[in-house]
Formats: sequence, C-alpha cells, structure tokens
Amino acid sequence: MIHTHVQALTLDGEYLQGSLIRGTLVPGATLFLNDQRVDVSEQGHFVFGFSRDDKLTHLLKWQLPGEKTWSEKTLNIQKRAYRIQRIDGLDQNKVTPPSEVLARIRNDAQRVRRARSEVSTMRGFTDSFIWPSDGVITGVYGSQRILNGKPSRPHFGIDLAASTGTPVVAPASGVVTLADPDLYYSGATLIIDHGLGVFSTFLHLDSFAVGVGETVSQGQKIGEVGSSGRSTGPHLDWRINWKSVRLDPALLVPERDGLDYSASSRPSQDR
Repeated sequence: MIHTHVQALTLDGEYLQGSLIRGTLVPGATLFLNDQRVDVSEQGHFVFGFSRDDKLTHLLKWQLPGEKTWSEKTLNIQKRAYRIQRIDGLDQNKVTPPSEVLARIRNDAQRVRRARSEVSTMRGFTDSFIWPSDGVITGVYGSQRILNGKPSRPHFGIDLAASTGTPVVAPASGVVTLADPDLYYSGATLIIDHGLGVFSTFLHLDSFAVGVGETVSQGQKIGEVGSSGRSTGPHLDWRINWKSVRLDPALLVPERDGLDYSASSRPSQDR
C-alpha cells in the first residue's frame, strides 16, 4: 500500500494496473491525471483509477486555489500478470448470442452505462471497503476467459461462490442506481453509486433487498447470491468502476484465503 504526501497532496492506494487511488487536496484545488480533469469534492477528496492494461507512467498535476503555478508528480505503476481461466458448460446462447437478442444486449449495456454515468457528491468511496459476501473465490480480476472453448473478454470482477440466498451487503455506503432483475448476461444486477464516479456492480443475484434511489449504509443487506444470467452456478460477481475504468475490487478489501495476490491481484511485495 502506497501512502504519499507532497505538500497539500495525499495519495492512498496501490500503484499497479487495476488499482483505485484515493487522495486529498486543499478544497477548491484543480487536479488533472494526464489530460483528464479529476473531480475534487468540497471537502478536498478525490479518486481515480488505473485500467487493467494501463500504461505504466502517469502525470498528476494540481493547482491550489489562489495560486498561478502548478505542481506535478509522476506516478510509476506496476505491470500485472493475469491468469487464464477456462469455463465450460455455459448456455451457448450466452456465449454466442443469437441475432434476435443483440438489440436487448445493447439496451442492457446502455442502461448500465446510464446507471454509472453520474459523478455525485456521495462520500462512500472514502470508506474502508468490506467484502460484500462470504464465499469461495472462483474468479479474479483481469483473467483472460475461455468460455466453452472460445476466447472471450477478460473478467473484470471477483467471483465469490456461495449458496443461493447467501446475503450480499454493501461494501461501502452509497445510493442504488440500478436494480434490474433480468439483464441478458448478468441476470439480476444491482449498482451502487459510492460518489465521484466510483460504482459497485453486483451480478447474478437471486433477489434484491433495496431499490433504485435508496441510500444504503456499509454492511446493509442489498440482496442475495443467485445464478441468474450467464452463470454455471450460484455466485456473486462484484465489480468496481471509476467512471468507465474497470478496477480490481480485491485491492480495496482485506486479504483473504483463496486469492493468489502474487499472481493475479496484489504484487508479491508492496512497493
């Protein structure tokens, strides 16, 4: 875990692909990551993240209120190696969907994007995240997936296998922005806005305990584990986004047995 203090700037997170970085600045400061403006809250909090295959060098620039000069910090992040995971026994229509469902898939994707589009003032992203459910880790972030023998997109969440009906709780506080019982790929899907573009998404649920617009607190039950959508058995697929950047949820929670941090998530030694 990296903790950086540079004048008025603080950074907290792991400098590697897939990581979420949280920090603080003087309220009213202006901040850029490379050429992208980073929102700074009224309290001085900000957040940004690095994608699965992001470049390894980034430039952070900030200007304090009332000042004309800019400060800079180069961020060097670590490249990661990812697993290859083979999954067989899926409904072939969920792997190679028939043409008549393509419009539905596009509509599902648009609804998910809308549910994750707002940059709100919620402060849940500052919480120390907790695991949303008990279960055996069966899938990790970034792994290249072979579905029914066909190469597919990488996996962008962490899978926790558990019995149908196992409670799922909010890993951090926020507001529910989507609770759809039947998306084509992800089945019953719930999204929570944690603020400043940080969202949790929960896939393959069996049921919901909360609805759209509801404010949830950390640890509150939000649903139950299921096997809806493209799934071979009951499990929770938990994902984290910062805006359109897909991040590794495992880097936000305490380490636990069953996850090989040296190969697929955390580096073998903190930098």
